[in-house]
Amino acid sequence: MPAEVVEAMTAALSALRESVYDLRFSLDLPGAEEARQARADLLAQLENYVLPRVRTNTAPALIVIAGSTGAGKSTLVNSLAERNISRTGVRRPTTGTPILACHPDDKKWFAEGELLGGLERLDRPSPDSGTDGLVVVSTEKLPQGVALLDTPDIDSVVEEHHEIAHRMLDAADLWIFVTTAARYADAPAWSLLRLAKERGARLAIVLSRVQPRSADVVLKHFVRMLTEYGLGDIDRFVIHEATVTDGRLPDSEVTDLRLWLAELSVDEARRAQAVQETLNGVLNSFRTRVPALARHLEGQAAFRAELRSDVEAAYLGALAEIDKASKNGSLLHGEVLARWQDFAGSGDLMRSLQFGKGGKAGRQTPERVLAFKSAIRAGLESVIVAAANRAAEEVVARWRHRSELSAKLVEGLDRPSDNLLRHAGRAIASWQDHLNELVRTEGVTKRSVSKLVSFDPDALSLIFTVAMFSGGDGSGVPHRLVNALLGAESLRGIGSKALSDLRARIGMLFDEESMRYVHALDSAGIPDESVATRLYQATYNLEVAR
Repeated sequence: MPAEVVEAMTAALSALRESVYDLRFSLDLPGAEEARQARADLLAQLENYVLPRVRTNTAPALIVIAGSTGAGKSTLVNSLAERNISRTGVRRPTTGTPILACHPDDKKWFAEGELLGGLERLDRPSPDSGTDGLVVVSTEKLPQGVALLDTPDIDSVVEEHHEIAHRMLDAADLWIFVTTAARYADAPAWSLLRLAKERGARLAIVLSRVQPRSADVVLKHFVRMLTEYGLGDIDRFVIHEATVTDGRLPDSEVTDLRLWLAELSVDEARRAQAVQETLNGVLNSFRTRVPALARHLEGQAAFRAELRSDVEAAYLGALAEIDKASKNGSLLHGEVLARWQDFAGSGDLMRSLQFGKGGKAGRQTPERVLAFKSAIRAGLESVIVAAANRAAEEVVARWRHRSELSAKLVEGLDRPSDNLLRHAGRAIASWQDHLNELVRTEGVTKRSVSKLVSFDPDALSLIFTVAMFSGGDGSGVPHRLVNALLGAESLRGIGSKALSDLRARIGMLFDEESMRYVHALDSAGIPDESVATRLYQATYNLEVAR
């Protein structure tokens, strides 16, 4: 590919890799486990094959030898390499650590290159190497430009072997699928062929252990099955039942396959075309695989949105309760009502007002005024905490009803935070100061009254508070007094501003409370809708780069 195409592709693929890397499917919704596996497969293929192949498109072709248990993969590799590089035997599974064989001139590509970069390079297999290593050996019997990779069985009873086999396939330029005359119709074989077809991988098939007398019948049936499946034109090779000596087949049985590898080696254009076909097939598969992940994400994000809506509904309901209480007079009860009656009946109400031109209110605020102000603050705090309690209980009930995971997330969040009462006290005290300022700066509109009457701002703001919260038809003492001093228009104007400011302050308190549930969602790794959007965008950018 031209350098500018390589640069654009690398940038787009790197962005896609980052988007895939950040994906989390924390909710056990239907399909979540499959989505997690699809994410892991996609990420491994990007890191181990696609990005390295785009950056080093002149590297030798990597051919993976894959097949089911006992198909003879290792025997085939040893026969082509004319060297016992892969262990064979009747014990199953035999191959545990992937083994790569290549020409000596190509060894550097695979020993130091980025292909399968996540695997530790080894000189020889050992019992401790496991599936996290890659044995790289060289032999001059293999042609330059192609490398063979012997993998664990695709249907291995060892789960790790099964996973590494598919990981190797995802990193291959070409696939050689090995099956036997007795097992070519088995489900594992066709599962692998289906995967190859989905990925658009360049594929060849080796049918081994074919009895000479039944070769024509078996081959015709197999070809008919392949044709019906849309794979009738792929390269096929037949290996007859033969004696295996020292882990190798007779040379005559692998001659056709050896010539096929040699042709790939000498025909650079053909090899490049095979590599490009597989790479394009993988990139084409991203058109469906990545959006499928995005749809799973959208399901997770939709559930997150439902949980968020539970929180919002609960705290909006709590705010509506307080709005209602501020208008129907229910805030003025208990201690607040007792303090108001004490303040109004003791004479402090009238003493807070002084008649006479130029008169000034007393400099010291009466004790009853301070007690009344404190009672109002405590009353509002109590209403806020009670509403927050009901909101927390409602969120917990809703989340427990939705799923086991959301029930776990909400553990310990069934009551308000320990800081709510202190924060509410500060918010109400600040609101009372703001109301005092509104009364002082906007209150006196009747000049004829202001010439005769001066008032204590603290006392008048308390009277104003009672007038606002008393509800009714406005015929009570606080309403009449405020109307007389400030006018009905001032009562409505200042009251509207004061209630709006109070609602905003309480709303901020409830926002802080609701963030506890958002943090619980974040800690669980539940994505929001922007993650799926970034995934769609990364897929689109890759198509543009191609």
